[in-house]
Amino acid sequence: MSRGSDVAGMKKSVEEHAERFSEKAAEYDDSKSEEYHACASLVIDHADPTPDDVVLDLGAGTGAIALALAPDAKRVLARDISEGMMDEGRRKAAASGLSNVEFDYGEFRDPNVPAGQRVDVVTSNFALHHLDDAGKREAIRVMAGTGARRIVLGDVAFFESPDPSEPYYSPEVDDPATVGTLVEAFTDVGFAVVDVERVHDQVAVIVAERIGSGDEVPGAE
Repeated sequence: MSRGSDVAGMKKSVEEHAERFSEKAAEYDDSKSEEYHACASLVIDHADPTPDDVVLDLGAGTGAIALALAPDAKRVLARDISEGMMDEGRRKAAASGLSNVEFDYGEFRDPNVPAGQRVDVVTSNFALHHLDDAGKREAIRVMAGTGARRIVLGDVAFFESPDPSEPYYSPEVDDPATVGTLVEAFTDVGFAVVDVERVHDQVAVIVAERIGSGDEVPGAE
């Protein structure tokens, strides 16, 4: 796959984001806020895979979501742009004796899913906000195009006008959307938003379920 395809919708290039996250991979898990961990817990709860399900976790980082879901799923495809973060995830998976988690390079708009690979559930936590709104819409269309029946997104997202004093995003690298924009993006691709969890005024978990058979994604070429 070609790398860097997300750059048009990001304030920083894929390579810059990858380097930034690789530099802090070792201490990443311990550096996150209570809201981040609360959001991750909700994403895990709502994903709720069955033993036959294949989960695609986008922006997997060190595996907070992927490793938590692996014991309940058939397989977890963990995708990220940072080799440093994925190396930490692989180390954690090995230490936990998990053999059904595959860490590999993948971007939101090109998640590197093998041809013919079934995907039942898509998850992502605190990653999509690096894309602008058009990029987020395209990424959600790609998620829908995997054929998944459920998408669970946890992220920085605005329920109302953000308070600039709150430390949940960095304007120089992040570009959060409103919750309404994300909900609309899901409905545009044939999903019903069945739950929205308000973790904080700027942090949301959105649960979307596919309407119909999933054979077609509205607006797809």
